[in-house]
Amino acid sequence: MEQRTILTTSKRGLQIDSFPFRLYQKAKKFGIWNPADMDFTQDQKDWKQLNAEQQNDILRLISQFQAGEEAVTLDLLPLIMAIAKEGRLEEEMFLTTFLFEEAKHTEFFRLVLNALGETGDLSGHHTTTYKTIFYEILPTTMDRLLTDQSPEAIAEAATVYNMFVEGVLAETGYYSFYQNLETLGLMPGLLKGIGNLKRDESRHIGYGTFLLQRLICEHPHLYEYVEGKMQELTPLAIRLNQEGFKGKDVSTFGNQIEDTMNFTMKQLSVRMDILSRARGKRIEEIYRVTETEMGVL
Repeated sequence: MEQRTILTTSKRGLQIDSFPFRLYQKAKKFGIWNPADMDFTQDQKDWKQLNAEQQNDILRLISQFQAGEEAVTLDLLPLIMAIAKEGRLEEEMFLTTFLFEEAKHTEFFRLVLNALGETGDLSGHHTTTYKTIFYEILPTTMDRLLTDQSPEAIAEAATVYNMFVEGVLAETGYYSFYQNLETLGLMPGLLKGIGNLKRDESRHIGYGTFLLQRLICEHPHLYEYVEGKMQELTPLAIRLNQEGFKGKDVSTFGNQIEDTMNFTMKQLSVRMDILSRARGKRIEEIYRVTETEMGVL
């Protein structure tokens, strides 16, 4: 057995200026909000003002987020293990906050549903496309890391989990919540929680972007690999939007499907644009990237 090296008692110490360690510091400062402290009193009143179709649309969003947060909580551990095996201490330190926050997000959406009295089976809102992503692609991709910690396997995991599920699907979901409710001044507790989630997820996406930039810097061929994976996943994002609008051009809240589609496609473009910046960079530059460059709130 190879002898372990303890980094924090070596000359190396902690890389406190590295991007992962800075994310860890931000998580300690901004990621400590408590779902149990949220007040849904006004949300309960507003819920009763919505018509049945509007309630159904919001329930679809919440139930898909609820299941999605549960899924990413369950599926993250193999990535943490892969990073730990490589001895990347600062990255693992951040990932401990990452898993904690995913669990907290799972709690948040369940508290929202409980407050609204929606305690029945909501799995009917998990469409065929949704199941393909969260029941099949996500767990299969992440479980691969249990036996394969190759750069390709880690890149695929970060692409599916961070770039696509968080960076495209979740961001589109936040956009839909705001479009549906914020403009009408409804359900402030839910929207406040969404704001907290969005801030947490910006750190998660930032880490995934860093991880992929590091991998691309170390293994340049991975950019094309990641690009191909995103192109493969793009039709699923489009179909998920179409299923949400149920064949209509306008939602029950008066929002255009074209606007939602444009937002989704912009997120896909932004993710690849940021990753493309890693090509030709030195690894030292990747570690010194700023939070602003990575879109961390």
